[in-house]
Amino acid sequence: MGQKINPLGFRLGTTQKHHSFWFAQPKNYSEGLQEDKKIRNCIKNYIQKNRKKGSNRKIESDSSSEVITHNRKTDSGSSSEVITHIEIQKEIDTIHVIIHIGFPNLLKKKGVIEELEKDLQKEIHSVNQRLNISIEKVKEPYREPNILAEYIAFQLKNRVSFRKAMKKAIELTKKADIRGVKVKIAGRLGGKEIARAECIKKGAMRSQS
Repeated sequence: MGQKINPLGFRLGTTQKHHSFWFAQPKNYSEGLQEDKKIRNCIKNYIQKNRKKGSNRKIESDSSSEVITHNRKTDSGSSSEVITHIEIQKEIDTIHVIIHIGFPNLLKKKGVIEELEKDLQKEIHSVNQRLNISIEKVKEPYREPNILAEYIAFQLKNRVSFRKAMKKAIELTKKADIRGVKVKIAGRLGGKEIARAECIKKGAMRSQS
C-alpha cells in the first residue's frame, strides 16, 4: 500500500498556512497534539449533531409538499455549516480557536458559542486556560474542496444522478474563478453491483507562473 501524505505539507508557504500555532517542550508535544485533535473533533461533532436536529425539526413540522420545496432550496446551500479548517492558537493562559466555515448560519444563533465553549472545557479539562472561540466566514466557499465534497454527498443522498451532481459542483466553482478542477467519485455508482470510479476534469490543473 502507498504511504499517503497530507497535501497541506506540500502547500505550506504558498497557498496554505499552519492550522496550529503554539510552542511546547518535546516531552509535552504529544499532549498538545492530542488536545488539538480533541478540540477539532468536539467542534465537528457538535455542528454535525445540531445540523441533524435542525433538519429533523423542519421535516417533522412541514407537510409533504413543503418538504419538497425545502429540499429544492437546500440544493444550492446543502454545503452549509461545513468547516474548511479550524485554527488553534495557544498562549500561556488562553486558547484561541478560529473556526473557518462556509456558511455560519448555525453558529450565529444566540447561545451557541457559549454552549460550544462549555463542551470544549469539559472535553479538554482546561482549568488554567481560558477558551476563546471566534467564527470566520470563508470569503469564497466554492473554492474549498470540503464544501464541494459535502455538496456532492448531499446530492447523492437525495438520489440525484452522480454525473449531474459532479457537473453541478464544477459549475459552482466558476463563481470562485478557479482555473481548474477535478472531481472523482468512487463506489457502486448508479446502484450497480460492481464498484467503479468516475472522474471529470475541467480547466488547467497545474499552477501557471
